[in-house]
Amino acid sequence: MRTAGEEIVASCPQCGVEIRTDRRFTTWCAACEWNVDPQGPGKEKRRLGRVRSGLAQRYGARLFDELRGGKASGSGRTWSGPLAYALALAVHGLTVVLAAVGLWGLVRGWGGLGMAFGLFLLALAWSLRPRLNRLSDDDRVLLRGDAPELFALVDEVAAALGTRGVDAVVVDVEANASVTHLGLRRRLLTLGLPLWEVLSPQQRIALLGHELGHFTHGDTRHGMVVGTAFRSLSTWLYYVRPMPNPNVVQAVTNLACVPLRLLITAVMALLDLLTARASQRGEYLADGAAARTGSTEGAVGLMDRLMVTDSIVTTLQRETNSRRLRRTGRGGEQNADGLWEALVAHLDSVPESEFERLRRVGALRGHSVDASHPPTHLRRRLLLDGTPAPAAVTADTARTERIAGELADVRGTLAREVVRDGYGDQ
Repeated sequence: MRTAGEEIVASCPQCGVEIRTDRRFTTWCAACEWNVDPQGPGKEKRRLGRVRSGLAQRYGARLFDELRGGKASGSGRTWSGPLAYALALAVHGLTVVLAAVGLWGLVRGWGGLGMAFGLFLLALAWSLRPRLNRLSDDDRVLLRGDAPELFALVDEVAAALGTRGVDAVVVDVEANASVTHLGLRRRLLTLGLPLWEVLSPQQRIALLGHELGHFTHGDTRHGMVVGTAFRSLSTWLYYVRPMPNPNVVQAVTNLACVPLRLLITAVMALLDLLTARASQRGEYLADGAAARTGSTEGAVGLMDRLMVTDSIVTTLQRETNSRRLRRTGRGGEQNADGLWEALVAHLDSVPESEFERLRRVGALRGHSVDASHPPTHLRRRLLLDGTPAPAAVTADTARTERIAGELADVRGTLAREVVRDGYGDQ
């Protein structure tokens, strides 16, 4: 074995081919894939999580074949959508029944046990009610007056896709991004600063194109009716979860709740099954929107960055822990300087061999951003197999710097909070 700086040169113990790799990352062989995945795939502990991951893999692969062959260019509407709405309405209907029975018990049993029973049912129904999204007091919210250049870029991307922009942007410390509705009509874009920082200007435009692309074709799973039904079912599941270290009475209660837990889990799994295809298809279509707005190259680069989100998290944890140990200013504010620059520098230093290894690991494990997304390697392949698309929207250096200036205050605030509290501990 020879070393030169960060580079290691060795022979593969399995096939004998020369290996050149970075000492900071896993040593592996591209020829025979020796040690390509030393940790092996992790196992999903929760049964519902396993169901969702399985659906993501199955529908993602099937839709990849259809889209690659040009067989899924229609609207994608099937019988599963109406059934999902019907099941979601049944879930909300149960909440209405609980409220009605609770109100009846409150009126008829006034002053007695019936009144207490009615109040209990009303409180239960209130906790299960459909809830519209709203901003939290802790959210770092940017409105048009706060970041006119960022909103102008969002509007330009939206116009290229034939939709409208957003009404507010929330910046947080997750290595992710998303869109949703606020109330009935307002739109919200959430930008995870760790992901935004490590992207190139065209990759950022591709990210905006992907997220805004969700508005152009709808998403049943995250829509108002079905999405709130999922939240109601999750609340039900929380209420009937088994109590840890139970006494005799609690053990009996846990046992009595088993059928209800199984029923709730089955309903959630059925909703997943009914919405999985539309959700997977929506992600592929959103990838196409990313390529049209930020270019195919930008969209593929975004995919590669999404493959290393674990490295983003690990780097931020290492940086914040190191800075907290050598805290010097009041509240550690001085140590927050350069946090995002250190993250970008690390991601920029990741060699292509590590990206290639992660792509191969993703193909072996069926990696996806989460259980609602198709496998990342299939999304990437579909973009590369298609006709390369030029960028419909671009951002020159001056525009990029103006947007960075608008985000400067929130960048500093979030960096200080992360160093103070630790990354992942908020």
